[in-house]
This record gives sequence, structure tokens and C-alpha cells, in this order.
Amino acid sequence: MVLSDTRHRTRHLFVAVMVGHILLISTQVNSRSGVPLLQAVLVTGLAETQRAAWAVVGGVRSVWDNYVALRQVHADNQRLQRELDAVRVQLQRERAAAGTSDQFRQLLDLRARLSWKTTGAEVIAGSVSPQFQSIMIDKGADDGVRRDMAVIAPAGVVGRVVVASRRASSVQLIVDRAASASALVERLRVQGIVLGHGDGTLRLEYLPVIANVQAGDLVVTAGLDGVYPKGLVLGHVDRIERGSGSSRVVIIKPAIAFGNLESVLIVLNAASGPPQAEDQVPK
Repeated sequence: MVLSDTRHRTRHLFVAVMVGHILLISTQVNSRSGVPLLQAVLVTGLAETQRAAWAVVGGVRSVWDNYVALRQVHADNQRLQRELDAVRVQLQRERAAAGTSDQFRQLLDLRARLSWKTTGAEVIAGSVSPQFQSIMIDKGADDGVRRDMAVIAPAGVVGRVVVASRRASSVQLIVDRAASASALVERLRVQGIVLGHGDGTLRLEYLPVIANVQAGDLVVTAGLDGVYPKGLVLGHVDRIERGSGSSRVVIIKPAIAFGNLESVLIVLNAASGPPQAEDQVPK
């Protein structure tokens, strides 16, 4: 055991002496540049170590800078997106305001053309039941609105008041299945009855057999039902279909785009007599 330890110590001592000897020789031997070999080795090793360290640091710094830059770009993109969204919302508001102004202007123009007493109203709700096509308006009995008063728009007939509470009224649209109006084909001056079809169209029935109705013919109110004054536009003939036997089914496309209604006029004195000015609502 003692012999083994002695051998290990001798070996270590020998290695140490050899290393010291090499170092001593290195200090005395110069490199090609005239610098001692040991110093050249140490400087070279230190330089490579520093170069490697700076490469690592530079890489980390580059990654960090890119990360920070990307974070800033992301933040800028979010800010720009918020600004763009705000501009889009503002544009929609301005477009809606412009559309409302146009509707008001058209209603005022229509009101000026009519001799009937009317009052304007805003549409505040649509139908809650698919079986009853209606709208709710913000005028009621306190404003002189009564049941069966005609409701119109610049394009033509909207419908009639069916329920009038104090401050609001329910209006049955002319396209409702239970709606009807006496009608006149303007070109032919022949009369019939317009019925709501429940699918957004109207049907013109009870026409004379010899009436040569054609697609595109204008159909207006005849003023014989006690609700709608004469001459209000109902729509245009869309197509003519064969019914049972020799009968015909005349399909009318309504003049009103009911989904876009925002404002309407209520005719307050339609039953007091025929209009004194123009009979027809301007298209």
C-alpha cells in the first residue's frame, strides 16, 4: 500500500517537473514574431476565448434586440389596428347618419306633395312572429294615431296601423298574409285586390279576364277600401303564373324594401276625403 502511494507521488512529481521544464523552455524560446512562445500561446488562447465570449454575447444581444424590435412592431400593429377599427366604426356611423338624413329628406319631400295630414314616425322594432309581419313605430294615440290608418314611405305603401297604444303603434305590413288593399293597374285602369302572400311578395286577384296585365305594370291603390288613399304605389308586376283552370296569378314585387325601413309617415285623415293634390306617391 505504501509502495503504491510512493509510485503515484513519484509519477505526479515527474509530470510537474516536466511541465515546469517545458514552461521554462517556453519562456526562453521565441516565436517567429519575436515574442516568447509561452506568452504567444497564452495571448492566443485568451484572444480566442474572448472572441468566443463576444460571439456568444453578440448573438444573445442580437436575439434580444430582435425580440424587443418585434415586440415594438407588434405593439405598433395593434395600435394601428385599433385606430383603423375606430375609423371604420366612425365611417359606418357617418354612413348611417347620411342614410337617415336621406330618408328624412325624402319623407319631407313626400309630405310636401300630399294634401293629407300626416305625422312622421320612427321604426323602433320589427316583427317578433314570422306568422305576423309587422313593425313597431314610436307614435301612438297621444299623437293622434288610430287603428286602420295608412302608413306610407316615399317609395309607396308600408301597411296599416292595427294596434295604437299611447306612445307606440303596431303596423301590419302590406305583405302580411292577412293584409289586403283595393288596387288599380295604372296602365290598364282595371281594378282588383292585392293580398299579402307572406313571402315578401303580393298577389293581385279578381282582375277582369280580358285584362292584359304585363310584367312591369305599375300597381297602385284604388282607394276603395277605406284605409289606403287612392294612387299610392303598391309595386310592379313581377310575373304572371297560371292558376287553376283559366285563372291567373299575378305576382307583384312590393315597392318597399321593408328590411331597410327607418322612418315612415302616418296618414291621419285619409277617411276625410280624396286627396286634393297628386294621387300617386312619387317613386
